[in-house]
Amino acid sequence: MHRITIVGSGFGALTAVTGLRASGLDLSITVVSPKAEFVYYPGLIWIPSGLRTGDDLRVDLKRFFKRTGVDHVAAEATGLAEGGRTLETSAGPIPNDGLIIASGGRFLKKLPGIERAITPCEGISSAEAIRDRVRAMDGGSIAMGFAGNPNEQSSMRGGPIFEFLFGMDSQLRNEGRRDRFQLHFFTPAEKPGNRLGPKAVGRLLTEMARLGIETHLGHKLKGFTDRQVLTEGGDFDADLIIFMPGMTGNTWFDNTDLPRSPGGLLQADAQCRVPGFERVYVAGDAGSFPGPDWMPKQAHMADLQARAAARNLAAELMGQEPRNTYRVELLCIVDANDRGMVVGRTEKYNVVLPSLRAFHWLKRGFEWWYLHKYR
Repeated sequence: MHRITIVGSGFGALTAVTGLRASGLDLSITVVSPKAEFVYYPGLIWIPSGLRTGDDLRVDLKRFFKRTGVDHVAAEATGLAEGGRTLETSAGPIPNDGLIIASGGRFLKKLPGIERAITPCEGISSAEAIRDRVRAMDGGSIAMGFAGNPNEQSSMRGGPIFEFLFGMDSQLRNEGRRDRFQLHFFTPAEKPGNRLGPKAVGRLLTEMARLGIETHLGHKLKGFTDRQVLTEGGDFDADLIIFMPGMTGNTWFDNTDLPRSPGGLLQADAQCRVPGFERVYVAGDAGSFPGPDWMPKQAHMADLQARAAARNLAAELMGQEPRNTYRVELLCIVDANDRGMVVGRTEKYNVVLPSLRAFHWLKRGFEWWYLHKYR
């Protein structure tokens, strides 16, 4: 029986579990994460308006692990030994015959005053903090923006900010309070949403103008104060700042010899292998993968990479050459609480469909389908 260790319990990690079990091999699978819990991050956008609660998005994985024959170790990864054959954790060393790292990324928190901003995709508590702050406001200015990793611009997750922004506009209108608020969108990029494709940029900016959302584009960020966003192109007032910084690798990577990208992520090849380490793979936000500069950091991409990693690891265990690659695909619905715009991009096409109520319900239906298999 081969011993497999998976670090993380998010999208990539759970897809890796399913993929490995589909291989039919006799495997002992151990998942290492602080909790036997999965959080559906795409649903965080609906917490401020009350469409979702934290409990709606939090899934206890004990039954899923029992069904799939997985041992869960409640711990944090702390390092590697023996060329990757031993994962060091806060609960002690765990030996393996194959390792998949799907522990996610870490947000860069280097801008002065960044502690004054809420990073919404850090988890349920952050989305709840936005909800509570807005409920307590009688009016004022709300600023939302994102930035990249200066050493690896592709290491960013800006898409959810568009959803929080359009969702906030919709929420305030439904509450009859929109006229008492100013909404601002800011980013150092001159063409926000460019990773979604050229067709999406114009559509997003046109929608912001239609909704009366002020934009501050193309100026490097200097930091934040309690009441302002500071940029090299000028400052502007904000009573609430919601900001998604660039991403980098987990701190425990520093305790390993794993190769790193310029932005601090784990270097990966087209088969999701970590070069120089036998039977060590990476999937999702933890890795830096070959591909176009618009390759997204999103759950869908993590699933595609994890599927390739699981198939390749299984092939190696059977003495075969790992040849599976991942499809580079951006697929999302930019939701606004009651409607959504579909965006799809591959290396061959870029599709943007207009914002419709049906796409909002499609997104909610996909959430139910995705979570059902883990509940």
